Amino acid sequence: MGDKSKSTLPSSQSFLTARPSRNGLKTTLSLAIFVSAIFVSSILVLCPRNTSTNAEIRFENDPFHWTHCDLERDPRYLCGYLEVPLDYTNASDPRKVHLATTMFRADTHRKSNRTLVINPGGPGGSGTNYVWRKGEFYSTNLTNGQQDVLGWDPRGVNLTDPSISCFPRDAHRDRWSLATQQWPETGGYYSLKVADAMNEAMMQACQESYGDIPRFLSTAFVARDMDAIRAALGEDELTAMLVSYGTGIGQTYTQMFPDRVGRIAMDGMEYVVDGREPWGWGTASLDNVTNAWEDGFLGECLAAGPDRCALAPPAGSQSTLPALVARMDNLFAQILERPVPGFIAKSGPGIITYEIIISLLYSALYNAETWPKFARTLKELEGGNATLALEGLEGSWGFDPNPEERGDNSKFPLKFPVAQSEELTMMVICGDSYDAPQKPLEWWADLRQTMAVKSFISANSRLYNTLPCRHFPWKSAEVYRGGFNATLKNPVLLIGEPYDPATPLRSGRALAKDMGDNARLLVHHGYGHSSGRDTSKCTENILRALFVNGTLPAYKDGEESECYADGKPFPEGGEDRAVRLERVMW
Repeated sequence: MGDKSKSTLPSSQSFLTARPSRNGLKTTLSLAIFVSAIFVSSILVLCPRNTSTNAEIRFENDPFHWTHCDLERDPRYLCGYLEVPLDYTNASDPRKVHLATTMFRADTHRKSNRTLVINPGGPGGSGTNYVWRKGEFYSTNLTNGQQDVLGWDPRGVNLTDPSISCFPRDAHRDRWSLATQQWPETGGYYSLKVADAMNEAMMQACQESYGDIPRFLSTAFVARDMDAIRAALGEDELTAMLVSYGTGIGQTYTQMFPDRVGRIAMDGMEYVVDGREPWGWGTASLDNVTNAWEDGFLGECLAAGPDRCALAPPAGSQSTLPALVARMDNLFAQILERPVPGFIAKSGPGIITYEIIISLLYSALYNAETWPKFARTLKELEGGNATLALEGLEGSWGFDPNPEERGDNSKFPLKFPVAQSEELTMMVICGDSYDAPQKPLEWWADLRQTMAVKSFISANSRLYNTLPCRHFPWKSAEVYRGGFNATLKNPVLLIGEPYDPATPLRSGRALAKDMGDNARLLVHHGYGHSSGRDTSKCTENILRALFVNGTLPAYKDGEESECYADGKPFPEGGEDRAVRLERVMW
């Protein structure tokens, strides 16, 4: 192994790398570590086309090096980058990080007084992607069109330089994902040995490729980057909408920079204290998953009836929730015994294994708008038809062997990093917990069994995301280990959801208790991960009041506010209407 203990970073905008376009904006499900769809939202990102027209349009003396992303298509979007130190703890280190940034401008003639900074979560979610999906919505609906919206790819993510991908190309990752995709339910203890060996190989590859760079990817450094963005905007305090892992960035930011906290909302709350041990990132997420599946998905299916939910029994027949749960358990047991074979014209023959169907189920719980179609997928699998499930699996792979067959249905030109930055997820999880005690593989096997008893749906996904930390060789340059009781310049809004399959309401309540009158907790009664997946005008009104007026619900000795989703997951009109709603939302 060569001497790469201190890697050199390029100083150019090397993140502007083009690849063939893919159809639409979507998320991936890594079969290597079974990352749920919300965690890797960074496949498709948008940046300036290398045309002379766009290259000439620049905003002089701006720290973001803004250019129009595509002036002809929509002048409201700017693309650029912000240069920040690689190592905030060592001023003598000359290396820099180029944070890829995208801004939606509320007014193309002037900068807004406040800029709403957004992050979709992860670790590994793309903020530039998030602006294309949600920037205009946030500006219009949550700020009355008054505020610009800025998203960035955090260090190590997507088009930010450096971007952490420990495989040369996505096809190489897909190859090993396929080769190592067994869980203990099908492969026994040996499957953990296989995953552990592959994790060791990945860490060796990452060390060879990136030297010491993973030392500088912790959440504490990402929080410092967010403050650098605030400063570069010329704003005295941060205005932000932070979702999922973004709430971890936000929590850390409030304690590191309490006098710069402006109007901040955090939605889909994690509790960063849980992540100080790598397994805590997995065990802390299990609370709501079974309820989201049984009371949420299946219970709402029964209530909707067969006209709206394909799994519901025929009208007039007697059925109970326990009976439907048992029916689905039987389906999963059958798939565990023997995968369901199938064929689709686009990619040929395939099978739906136990690992695949449970991973697809976990992803479906993240977004209630997908439930009508997933219900039909399960119904067809009961009849031995794997077509819909195989079609759903198409989005799981990073490499598309036939990109020429896909049209560009997006509003903007799409560009990609050379390889997706999927390994960034484990770098952050492991970097934030680098000083936790090491545990033998047998201990992890026992932990997996305990987790599976609590949630057969999410246990493997969560464990396989944290298991790589057994081989994490770096010592993070900075992690935040303090409390959460700092006095803030302004109180923050925390939003938690009782049926969130990734970030349980317990996390929001724990943080609210720590923060006292520096926080207000809003309980959003809806399904899916974060309030944006099952919307409520009540929740939107509270967010709008915060971002426009700086007002929050009154603090009454920790009393929670409550909002309820406006609709139900299986709407009238069935699957077609749900798909239309999903497209509007995301």
